[in-house]
Amino acid sequence: MDFLKTLQIQSTNAGVSTGNTWIKTKGELIHSYSPVDGKKIGSVISADKNSFNSLVLKSQQAFEIWKTWPAPKRGEVVRQIGDELRKFKNPLGKLVSYEMGKSLQEGLGEVQEMIDICDFAVGLSRQLHGLTMHSERPGHRMYEQYHPLGIVGIISAFNFPVAVWSWNSMLAMVCGDVCIWKPSEKTPLCGIACQKIIQSVLKKNSVPEGVSCLISGGREVGEWMSNDTRIPLMSATGSTKMGKAVAAAVGQRLGRSLLELGGNNAIIISKEADLHIAMVAATFGAVGTAGQRCTTTRRLIIHESIYNKFKEKLLHAYKQLKIGNPLIEKNHVGPLIDKDAVVMYLAAIDKCKSEGGKFIVEGGLLKGKGYESGCYVKPCIAEAKNSYEIVQHETFAPILYIMKYKTMDEAIGLQNGVPQGLSSSIITNNLREAEKFLSAIGSDCGIANVNIGTSGAEIGGAFGGEKETGGGRESGSDAWKVYMRRQTNTINYTDKLPLAQGIKFDL
Repeated sequence: MDFLKTLQIQSTNAGVSTGNTWIKTKGELIHSYSPVDGKKIGSVISADKNSFNSLVLKSQQAFEIWKTWPAPKRGEVVRQIGDELRKFKNPLGKLVSYEMGKSLQEGLGEVQEMIDICDFAVGLSRQLHGLTMHSERPGHRMYEQYHPLGIVGIISAFNFPVAVWSWNSMLAMVCGDVCIWKPSEKTPLCGIACQKIIQSVLKKNSVPEGVSCLISGGREVGEWMSNDTRIPLMSATGSTKMGKAVAAAVGQRLGRSLLELGGNNAIIISKEADLHIAMVAATFGAVGTAGQRCTTTRRLIIHESIYNKFKEKLLHAYKQLKIGNPLIEKNHVGPLIDKDAVVMYLAAIDKCKSEGGKFIVEGGLLKGKGYESGCYVKPCIAEAKNSYEIVQHETFAPILYIMKYKTMDEAIGLQNGVPQGLSSSIITNNLREAEKFLSAIGSDCGIANVNIGTSGAEIGGAFGGEKETGGGRESGSDAWKVYMRRQTNTINYTDKLPLAQGIKFDL
């Protein structure tokens, strides 16, 4: 495949890099198989403890230099990284689609997201503002400023194998931090490709070796990073179970965690909704990336007066879905990431049925020509109750649960009545309903939308959620502050020393 050659993906790839240098390691081989056709794409040599320690040491040394570079100069490096990603958008998008299984359009969109965050970070490099405050003491000035923090550890998930790295690393780099990225062991070649794409920029600008590092491996490598006191911030994206383990390890050493974890996202469909908008939002939200987004629509909360009418629209939409090779543009739904994901999908269907759920669109594993990888499944819909154990759980697959409501208070209660709090949406033309949904007594999620779905986000807004979603924020707004060390400064420019709060201390 031409895109593998363009991205310099080999049959066996070194998996530990400090930038332009690849470190020899004796770690195990990680094999990458495409869920699209089941074929082996390549292998990556994972880190061992020695290569991990060498990487961290090199990062520490790089930080001492990188933090002295003016932020706009660091931003210029990120600008050039954005330009390089533009050159490789097509082959990298194809690799994302082939290694992860999402549609080609979504793969290209993910790379565009990387480009967008580079542009955002470049502007941010001249806006790392602190505040100036008036002091209560005469002849004093107070202000706060932000300094580079240190090494940022980044653990990303398979479903967004390249974008999440860029959300973190591009902001961290303009803030003066250095990064160590562990991509998912399910999509290791995407990490290799990104590191190779940016190498020419790092070399051309004489960026210190160790500013942008890659480390390949499984759970053990993530545990090394989480327990290492030399890494002050760990940013982890993935399951709630994984996030709890990272938070416990980092918290034990009083480090910082930035967690973006699971979602159990709902769309409320009002009796005053535009049903066409609702149908498109619900269908794409439920089946996009084969239901493997943290913002995937998992629940529809539909007003009882339009329930049957909307259900028919949804059934018609699902009949139009084309499932197959995601590199073929006409197909809407690609495969799940691997056969383990298929097992969880089938178990969730059985669990829903055992709890009383009624499937109006049946699920199942697809077999035959074009489905040889064993990872293609049918998107399905079940009439269910919010209280079902399986509905309370996030299943990373295209299973949609639908339910009725009578009042808006009831709908909001159902929306909020799950452990997760990432993304939410209401489809309505009623201003009062929309404003109530967005108010303090409305959605309890980090993202709340009106007349769009739960899936998809722009880099200009901070991304993340509450409760078991972890509370972290990545990407836009003031998310950059988590990557920096905050400092308050007070300057006395008089020949006296008045104390705060009017305290007297005479000698």
